[in-house]
Amino acid sequence: MENTQNYMMSMEESLLSIKKIKNDEHHFILWDEFIEEAKRLGYIAAPMMAVNLSLFLINVVSMMMVGHLGELALSSSAIAVSLSSVTGFSVLSGMACALETLCGQAYGAEQYRKLGNQTYSAIFSLILVASGVSIIWMNMEKLLILIGQDPIIAHEAANFIRLLVPALFAYAIFQPIARYYQTQSLTTPMLITTLVTLSFHIPLSWILVFESRLGNLGGALAISVSNWLNVVFLVLYMRYSSACAKTRVPVSMEVFQGVGEFFRFAIPSVVMICLQWWSYEIVILLSGLLPNPQLETSVLSVCLTTIATLFALPYGLSAAVSTRVSNELGAGNPKAARNAAYSVMFITAAELILVSVTLFATQHVFGYTFSDEKEVVDAVSSMAPLICLSVIIDGLQGIFSGVARGCGWQHIGAYVNLGALYLCGVPAAAILGFWFDLRGRGLWIGIQIGALLQTLLLFIITSRTNWDKQARMASERLFERKSSVENLLMINQHQILLSFG
Repeated sequence: MENTQNYMMSMEESLLSIKKIKNDEHHFILWDEFIEEAKRLGYIAAPMMAVNLSLFLINVVSMMMVGHLGELALSSSAIAVSLSSVTGFSVLSGMACALETLCGQAYGAEQYRKLGNQTYSAIFSLILVASGVSIIWMNMEKLLILIGQDPIIAHEAANFIRLLVPALFAYAIFQPIARYYQTQSLTTPMLITTLVTLSFHIPLSWILVFESRLGNLGGALAISVSNWLNVVFLVLYMRYSSACAKTRVPVSMEVFQGVGEFFRFAIPSVVMICLQWWSYEIVILLSGLLPNPQLETSVLSVCLTTIATLFALPYGLSAAVSTRVSNELGAGNPKAARNAAYSVMFITAAELILVSVTLFATQHVFGYTFSDEKEVVDAVSSMAPLICLSVIIDGLQGIFSGVARGCGWQHIGAYVNLGALYLCGVPAAAILGFWFDLRGRGLWIGIQIGALLQTLLLFIITSRTNWDKQARMASERLFERKSSVENLLMINQHQILLSFG
């Protein structure tokens, strides 16, 4: 009875809070609110920027070293990394984004046990998916030849991707654990473990690529070893740290019960994320069909690697706004969620302008970090203005996607990505690259046309989001497994909420 009374008091406080938001919903964010929210976002975003950059540099370091072995090594490894992203890593990452909704809102509502169980459910689900993907990877050479790739490049790329299979399973565990930490704003453990892993990866890659007889295959092996090392560090911290005491739960049958709910969000999440990710990989694959495929593939892979590296900065802000929005919606604070979304837009715009200007100023230099071939470096330098524009477009898109993950409207993002990137961007890339004979430059311009449309549509949707409705939906989902008495109270609460909106 006491629990029921406490629950009713909490419900009344929530109603008063939502009513207050309804009265203020048309007000713009105040300067003091912006500063306070910027501090909260920065607390999460700054470490996540470093984490994402460190994680991505694990691949980049290996690619840089492989690139100095020659055009064949660079182009085949680029194809392998692209295909591994398309068929494996992007799928696992996209599915794990469901936890940004489920775990983030559960943490905001103080349902800590549900957060832990959903993390286990995600790990179990992703390992199953990784098992199926690994079968495809073991037969990748035949697939590459079937789609028209050069047989020599196909053979080298297939050997490279086979050695990435261990990294795939490490990724299946890492992605849910990373969301587990992120949604609780526990970014420091991830920062420390990824920096330690990167420090270990650099000499390991050098040894395996240059000092051993493995060559470019040493780069793939180094990636797999480093990914597993990072997973081990994070699992040990989760198991023994007091910071995880509230959300650390024993493995039970609830793990299997949560699989269905996980997939309800994971499927639209993976569609939204993968449609974005795959569009760029399609461009890389199309470049292999152009005249002088080794040059075109190498140049566009450098462009994509540069953008992905610089995306670590807006990704940190995207992770931060996803966490802030999901936590506040779970706690029943729609105004705070709205303030987080609006604040991050201004911060991101300023950051992207600074990064683009810096990149443009160094356009004749950064190509040498990937290759010693003057032809490749000159081609990369000529693409610099387009890369700068891509940095801005993709950065803003990442922020709006973070808001989508925090709210749980990934299905809307999936429709936007499908229309903008595949009905507009990819066809435009093919037309400009092959029909107008603009080659690699045309492919890149075309996909950026689609990315610009995608960003504009996501901005419109974000600006028109009904934050009160999102908070109600989060509450209904989080409390659907309460006792019968509490379920009755939730039904009454929902009816009252509808009267406000």
